[in-house]
Amino acid sequence: MITATIANPAPTAKNLGYQTFSIGGFTFQRDEYFCHVMYPGGRHTMPIEAFLRALMRDVAWGFFYGTVNFDSVLGTTNHYGTVDLYIGLYNDSYRSHNRQYVERFDSKDLKKLYEQMLADWTNEGFDPFAAPEETGLPYGPKHGTNTKAITRTRVNSARMVGLPGDAAYRTDANGYPVNRAFTDVAQSEPWVRVEPGFEGDVHAFNLYAYLSRSDVTWNPSVVAVCKDSLLCPTTEEHVLPITHGNDRVEWFIQVSDEIYWDIEDKATGKPISKVIMKAGDVAAMPANIRHRGYSPKRSMLIVWENNDNHVATLHATGQIKPYPVEF
Repeated sequence: MITATIANPAPTAKNLGYQTFSIGGFTFQRDEYFCHVMYPGGRHTMPIEAFLRALMRDVAWGFFYGTVNFDSVLGTTNHYGTVDLYIGLYNDSYRSHNRQYVERFDSKDLKKLYEQMLADWTNEGFDPFAAPEETGLPYGPKHGTNTKAITRTRVNSARMVGLPGDAAYRTDANGYPVNRAFTDVAQSEPWVRVEPGFEGDVHAFNLYAYLSRSDVTWNPSVVAVCKDSLLCPTTEEHVLPITHGNDRVEWFIQVSDEIYWDIEDKATGKPISKVIMKAGDVAAMPANIRHRGYSPKRSMLIVWENNDNHVATLHATGQIKPYPVEF
């Protein structure tokens, strides 16, 4: 008879110094390398780095438009006041075997839990908003915190960056040096000559210079607003930490370099296409797909959003088509 013994049992979250978090039927634990999500009917596991990067975006974006898929199984759906936390809801295999699990929470309650989880699970030296080359690693027992990184204020201009009382420019003085990938980007600002009496109505700034000083990746900032039209540029490097399922049409304008996009069916996750966007390309991401991007070199992307609070309902009820153009 052979008796097996375990010389090194797996460390628990408590022994590693991490808190365990629960809401409804969900419980979140982390160990040195993974996040474990327990729910009625099973357990789902994700690498901790991927989980924290996705969690950071869900918090910073206030659950964003539509669905934020952490991976092919776990995610959230925004109902703008409430939010669904789900396992397998948009996974064809889970749905076909009736293994999906969903709970709806007040947005403020789930966001509070997420913020607490980020604060406790993000170790000193790791920035879930930064490109992999620009940050440390999240692994191992709990060691320190990185409150500054996880509490950044997302740029949301009321009219346009640089106007009096609106979002400020990015400069060396206020902590935004030019990123290592954009040292060739000109930093001069446009000269605007305004007729007397129109000083508050005419404005311009160097968007390329502004983007060259971004300290985060895959985090659109609202830099210009015209009614419900939001101009949301961002810099992208490595992999988009989430797969975004739209609830409205979303336009992309590739400003520099390249991004490769995986396009999937929003409801099932089945692959639809691959899109390569090069500088100057424009693409519409329809309301019935989800997408994930890969940027080999830090690039600039403009995301153009429709912030009309009725448009998601119009798409969901079929009153408007999920795509903007008939070919």
